Amino acid sequence: MKTAIIGSGVAGLSLAIRLAAAGREVHVFEANGYPGGKLTEFRDSGYRFDAGPSLLTMPQFIEELFALAGRDVRDYFGYRKLEVVCNYFWEDGVRLSAHADVERFAREVEDKIGVSRHALYRALEDSRRKYDLTGGIFLFKSLHRVGTWLSWPVLKALAQLPKLHVFRTMNQVNERLLGHPKLVQLFNRYATYNGSSPYHAPGILTIIPHLENHFGAYLPNGGMHDITMALYRLALDLGVRFHFDTRVEEIHVANGRATGIRAGGAAYSFDQVASNLDVWHTYRKLLPGVEAPEKVLRQPRSSSALIFYWGIRREFPELDVHNIFFSRDYRNEFAYLFDRHDLCDDPTVYVNITSKLVPGDAPAGCENWFVMVNVPPNVGQDWDALIEKARESVLDKLSRLLGTPIEPLIATERVLDPRTIESRTGSFQGSLYGTSSNGRYAAFLRHPNFSSRIRGLYFCGGSAHPGGGIPLCLLSGRITAEEMLGVG
Repeated sequence: MKTAIIGSGVAGLSLAIRLAAAGREVHVFEANGYPGGKLTEFRDSGYRFDAGPSLLTMPQFIEELFALAGRDVRDYFGYRKLEVVCNYFWEDGVRLSAHADVERFAREVEDKIGVSRHALYRALEDSRRKYDLTGGIFLFKSLHRVGTWLSWPVLKALAQLPKLHVFRTMNQVNERLLGHPKLVQLFNRYATYNGSSPYHAPGILTIIPHLENHFGAYLPNGGMHDITMALYRLALDLGVRFHFDTRVEEIHVANGRATGIRAGGAAYSFDQVASNLDVWHTYRKLLPGVEAPEKVLRQPRSSSALIFYWGIRREFPELDVHNIFFSRDYRNEFAYLFDRHDLCDDPTVYVNITSKLVPGDAPAGCENWFVMVNVPPNVGQDWDALIEKARESVLDKLSRLLGTPIEPLIATERVLDPRTIESRTGSFQGSLYGTSSNGRYAAFLRHPNFSSRIRGLYFCGGSAHPGGGIPLCLLSGRITAEEMLGVG
């Protein structure tokens, strides 16, 4: 059987590997001249930057692909666990390190902000319980097949429904479990892992801390782009054929079945077609004459990102690989993002520095700063003005909290905004995670991994089930492969 995959993001690569390992002939069509989608890199004046995702969790889903293919992952890919998951900075001078060792993290919380370690244990145990009850339902299976719901795990989870906090927000759950505003803010930030607001997203999403604090946070030996290149090399070794600089223009449909594609002006016949492109663009641009699932396509989009890539002519020993500089008013920040589609004057700033562990990523005595603020999706704002405003706010905050003027240290600079994210990756409005999770039914309104109207048409990636981010995209590839191979 011959299969076409549109897009070579993480989900598309995961799907291609699984299908090829099962003996399928797989062709991947990519509009860009490189694989990886958002997970790519660039170099500038001696600095290397990961252009997209900056955090690796649950690496077992990567290793699973190599095991499936009968290959040794160590021949392709290596990574290390971070001893400090993230450093946190507040305006009043409080600094807190979230250690991977939970006991050390708990002592840090107790020493720095005076919160009993048992509050942290309680929150992490609540997160673990939710994962144990629902992870197998929401992450590993299609939510759009009846068989998923006719199982003992689902009945067990439904019996525990009050403990899943589906009728509370993340913020309400965190306030009840943690109490202290700084610790609540720290745990509320996990809503940004799927581009949502902790003041609207359902409390069941407090499952996310378990993924980071239990399974750990990691950095590939050569930076995040190593993930793309490892998966790409594995796919090539399995016989997957890549067609770069080849934009797909249409998915051919005849008699209710996907029969192939038109790409680069040429027609290709296939038995199955899977789109790793955002479902919005898939329907609006590639399926002319096909009735689109308007209820799905109208769902509010996730947040996007504004990223400043700065080569910094200095080292900062107080910083680690991951660093968060919090805003004074978190609720107001998210109101600007999702209610006003604007950027507040005091955004939370994330600084990622891979040169802390990958020395070749910056010249000696320097650091490569990936500086990001969450921004709304592109709905026609004046982005040039917003970028100027954000740059000023970010420089002011970092200079103030680090006690050093930052702008004079910038040796090189590039900027990525929602407009460019959309043009490069096909993510509608530049949203990073497809639709937001700002509602208790959001998970059920993501597009399924298959089309219920067109046989032989499938979907994977951040805009399809189970959502965005590297682990979920890898799982999206798994779920879609099971559908395509008839084992799900």
